[in-house]
Amino acid sequence: MIDWGLFTAALLSSTLLPGGSEALLLLRLAEGGPTVPLVLTATVGNVAGGLLTYLVGRAGHRLLLSRWLRIDAADLARAERWFSRWGRPVLLFAWLPIVGDPLCLLAGMLRVGIGSFLLLVSIGKLARYAVLAAAASASF
Repeated sequence: MIDWGLFTAALLSSTLLPGGSEALLLLRLAEGGPTVPLVLTATVGNVAGGLLTYLVGRAGHRLLLSRWLRIDAADLARAERWFSRWGRPVLLFAWLPIVGDPLCLLAGMLRVGIGSFLLLVSIGKLARYAVLAAAASASF
């Protein structure tokens, strides 16, 4: 059974909206919830939110990006150089606070293939939740 509250929290926290899902995952684990289903639920929700952000970047018109997200040509050029320097593996870090959501947006803007995007982002986000759950189980 899916924990829709956790799924929604994970999804929203992986968009450009502020939020976090780690505390809710820890609460569910402390309540005795099953580790693997909870970790998978949080991961799928978080990847779905990252995918939404990716799609905004991919479909976003430059005017929308500059007006709504305040990304100007200089910022975009700097981000493109940075992404080109480090390459697609940087998407493994899409789970990081502050930089993770913009990474997903940038990947969409730069037309990174959706398959490699999903693979790398999923690995990183799953690893983060798995480590968090393992650390929590060691302390319960």
